Amino acid sequence: MPTTSTSVAPVRPLAVLVGVQLPGVNDVEHASDLTELGRLVQTLGFDVVATVTQRRDALAAAAVLGEGKLKELADLTGGKGVVPTGAAKVKTKARAKWAAERLEEAGGKDETSGDDDEDAETSGKPTVVVVDHEITPSQARNLERATGAEVLDRTGVIVDIFHRHARSREARLQVEIARLNYVAPRMRESSGGKERQRGKGSGEAAIELDRRKIRDRIAELREQLVAIQKEQDNRRHARQDQLRVALVGYTNAGKSSFMRALTGSQVLVEDKLFATLDTTVRALQPETRPRILVSDTVGFIQKLPHDLVASFRSTLDEALEASLLLYVVDASDPTHEAQLEVTRSVLRDIGADAVPSKLLLNKADRLDEAEKQALRQRHGADGAILLSAHDAGDIAALHQTIVSFFETSMVEEDLVIPYSRQALLGDVYESARVVAEDYDESGTRLRVRGLPAAIARLRRAIEA
Repeated sequence: MPTTSTSVAPVRPLAVLVGVQLPGVNDVEHASDLTELGRLVQTLGFDVVATVTQRRDALAAAAVLGEGKLKELADLTGGKGVVPTGAAKVKTKARAKWAAERLEEAGGKDETSGDDDEDAETSGKPTVVVVDHEITPSQARNLERATGAEVLDRTGVIVDIFHRHARSREARLQVEIARLNYVAPRMRESSGGKERQRGKGSGEAAIELDRRKIRDRIAELREQLVAIQKEQDNRRHARQDQLRVALVGYTNAGKSSFMRALTGSQVLVEDKLFATLDTTVRALQPETRPRILVSDTVGFIQKLPHDLVASFRSTLDEALEASLLLYVVDASDPTHEAQLEVTRSVLRDIGADAVPSKLLLNKADRLDEAEKQALRQRHGADGAILLSAHDAGDIAALHQTIVSFFETSMVEEDLVIPYSRQALLGDVYESARVVAEDYDESGTRLRVRGLPAAIARLRRAIEA
């Protein structure tokens, strides 16, 4: 009798969120932070099944939570709820797999695999605890020992998402540096970790040797990144006379949707956090003369790890060197004002707040008329534009707004290109709009409209 096989969808690991509401954080902000953390965790591939929160003046030094809440958390994960004394034991297979992945590229050794404890993944209990704060390695270790589950903090989740989504070589190098900086202090001693190494590195404990390998790897990655960034700087220098628009904003606000609609490019558009990690530059379509370049940038988020902010220098440089910033906001999100402030704060830190900007209140198609009117009253003084990236009429109007912005900075001048320098005509048509063209004995006479800097550069080229 023939047999049939059916495919079974893989079971997603279960996770519990942990949040401590500190002084100065109100209930709405605290709830928003946990909701955002839940979306980050789902993007990483976990299903959130519970949330444990507590009001405290500060994170508990030992294990983040107080004794009562720690026991409540452990009841969910199957742990004992207390931090045992003595050396930590190896935890679940999930913990071992996580550690192995983070040591592999650094050249370290994973000596934590084993079946010492019951595999929680088969028990139906959460195997991951995610803390909505940046915690120390000792706090993470104590939480693991009390709960029997893998522990990640907010920074670890974001670093992992970046690591999975990076596509270009530059983004992969930047993320790997941030990831190794995060992993290094969290590496654990194995049961034989006190042993000394023989041969090269003699006198070092295994954990010290692995950390040195990570430092060497980070140095190697930084050298590769410097070379790539020099190439990026050269390309940006070649575009310095061109008109540039940068889309900036919170993650998942709709920047990539605008990028696709404005330029016709097939950039990745997904309804999840950090779908875009690479800077993409395309020409505005329908194309104008001179061309207007549009760049899509990585999204910002609350408590973005400093290493990642610093590592994405190219994305921030696109914003700093742009002629116009388009702040994209998900107007349907009740916390959009706080998200906008996060974006402005980061750009303020690099000096990009001085760049002219326009506020785009996206996803207007999800709002009713009363909500739209409230937004107009709240942001009207900022010259905000209420629109949807999926509305062709809105995109056409935004296209005209961008073109009109640059038109106000343009001037008209006459250029004469000798017949011996006709090769420059292509550069003229690329850098400015030719309003009129005529010919006489001296050469080609052009009436052009463009930015003063671009026209000055063309004059220098003609006179050279």
